[in-house]
Amino acid sequence: MRRHIGFAAATAAVLGLLGGTALAAEPYKIAHVYGKTGPFEAYAKQSHVGLMMGLEYATGGSMEVNGRKIEVIEKDTQLKPDLGKTLLAEAYGDDNVTLAVGPVSSGVALAMLPVAQEYEKVLLVEPAVADSITGSAWNRYVFRTGRNSSQDAISNAVALGQAGNCVATLAQDYAFGRDGVAAFKEALGKTKAKLVFEEYAPQDTADFTAPAQRLFDALGKADCPRKIIWVVWAGKGNPLGKLKALSPESRGVELASGGNILAAMAAYKELPGMEGATYYYHDIPKNPVNDWLVAEHTKRFDSPPDFFTAGGMSAGIAVVEALKKAPSGETEKLIAAMEGMEFMTPKGTMRFRKEDHQALQSMFHFKIKVDPAVAWGIPELVRELKIDDMDIPIRN
Repeated sequence: MRRHIGFAAATAAVLGLLGGTALAAEPYKIAHVYGKTGPFEAYAKQSHVGLMMGLEYATGGSMEVNGRKIEVIEKDTQLKPDLGKTLLAEAYGDDNVTLAVGPVSSGVALAMLPVAQEYEKVLLVEPAVADSITGSAWNRYVFRTGRNSSQDAISNAVALGQAGNCVATLAQDYAFGRDGVAAFKEALGKTKAKLVFEEYAPQDTADFTAPAQRLFDALGKADCPRKIIWVVWAGKGNPLGKLKALSPESRGVELASGGNILAAMAAYKELPGMEGATYYYHDIPKNPVNDWLVAEHTKRFDSPPDFFTAGGMSAGIAVVEALKKAPSGETEKLIAAMEGMEFMTPKGTMRFRKEDHQALQSMFHFKIKVDPAVAWGIPELVRELKIDDMDIPIRN
């Protein structure tokens, strides 16, 4: 009997070890829930390429961390908020992912935030921008590597906030546009420039004649030596080119905007000397992570990495660094690991602020240079605005 008991115990021990090995070998599942189709399709493609390159870079090419593979599950929100909610719930509930990354649209992101809270799992927001994501709609399961509206606004206010400037804004009439202008208005109020008018247009606007006339009229009444229209726009139909066609210079009006994807910055070739601030341009940051991204992306795709490629890569690196610090992948341990976590990205150092989980990061004040050999206006660096140069409000 003692022999049988001993054999049974040994067998159980072996099975236990085998079970532990099998468990350890299970992959970390990461959901990328983003708008693969729709007006932000270009943003989405860049974001996913960047995410995969970030995971690759941070794991030394193995796509493995803590002895476990990383498996990425893609889900297409089609830019529909209700679908985004459903797909995120599916990822957390049915797919049992460790965490999720995405989405592209701020409107979809705001719909998804309560799902992260309901399932008590991390949602790493990239690249949706609206302040309310890490502000009024935030919960403790939400982190963001993407910049927020305040970071866009403060850096652009630095670029445009000189004494004597009058600024009017043109933005899309949804969370991204309204949060962006609200933050810009607040930031510009701390400079010597004045905001004189706000114009909001539907996301699918094609004819900007009427909005432009209202902007021209408002600036025409302003008593300022320098008059500027600052454009906040995402996706297709960027109005800069259409505004330029209306000859704003004949009315003494300049155009300005922040950074954008390379295709959209083709319109910047008509605006030499235009100032603004950007989240990323491949020639600006000087660090080993960006060097690797530029070299590898150019080799693989015959083009430099774009605006949202860098953001996706930052998210991928953040995921791996968090899992290194919290190998179990349990949500509470991930949150503890990520709060205050610093990590290197193509932009340089990012740091998740403990209070709202927003990634603090550099922004780049630029002036547009035109080179006939380059298909877009080149944002030349005027000044890097580092983490400690910007007082980003906590809005949650």
